[in-house]
Amino acid sequence: MFAIALPATFSSCFKNPVTGRNSLNILPESEVMSLSNQQYASFLAENKPVHGTKDAGIVKSVGERMQVAVSKYLQSVGKQNLINGYKWEFNLVNDNSANAFCMPGGKVVFNSGIMPLCANEAGVAVVMGHEIAHAIARHGNERMSQEYAKQGAGLLFSEWVSTKPELAQQLFNTAFAIGTEVAVILPFSRAHESEADRMGLIFMAMAGYDPNEAISFWMRMAAAGGAKPPEILSTHPSNETRISDIRTHLPEALKYYKPN
Repeated sequence: MFAIALPATFSSCFKNPVTGRNSLNILPESEVMSLSNQQYASFLAENKPVHGTKDAGIVKSVGERMQVAVSKYLQSVGKQNLINGYKWEFNLVNDNSANAFCMPGGKVVFNSGIMPLCANEAGVAVVMGHEIAHAIARHGNERMSQEYAKQGAGLLFSEWVSTKPELAQQLFNTAFAIGTEVAVILPFSRAHESEADRMGLIFMAMAGYDPNEAISFWMRMAAAGGAKPPEILSTHPSNETRISDIRTHLPEALKYYKPN
């Protein structure tokens, strides 16, 4: 069992295996993954996976290559344990929104609406690498830890989940209110996005996909997007900032790139 306490907080520092950034992940990863599996099963019950189509096949094949690349990278830096317990799945669902996600434990879902913007397998790898990176970096645990620290202090995490199941569920799709959260939560979210971009470039390169495709993908995303809020009020970097940062990280990623 786990209770939040100051010593536990300081002993729960997680170091990103790619960027070296330290974060406080105070929740047991096993319990986060258990909750993730429940949420994933619930999601698939309401959103049936697509099978037997070209796009579904691409998501699965790219995912399997990315899975191997991630394992190889983590093994090379002595961090293979970060994916212990992972049971990878790569699914496409019918949803017109341009979105994708990877839950803790390696459960990856692509919405059909993002496939035209991906345009090709390398584009799928851009998105896949980014989403998998969120899971490897344990961004979900970090964000849940922030919310738990605010609302669940003094309770065991498992007790908190059982007494507030709806709140626990919302943590997987968190949308923090603009205003009091702008100075703290939103910058953290943008940091997560930028970190996932950098990690994703390396993962896709190791899987044999040209990381330069990330520039083309985000340019397509920028062209497809409507009016955007100011970056200070957004959980994502602006397209211009994102593309600029990706250009900065491309030389690092290209060191791992060997075309298949």
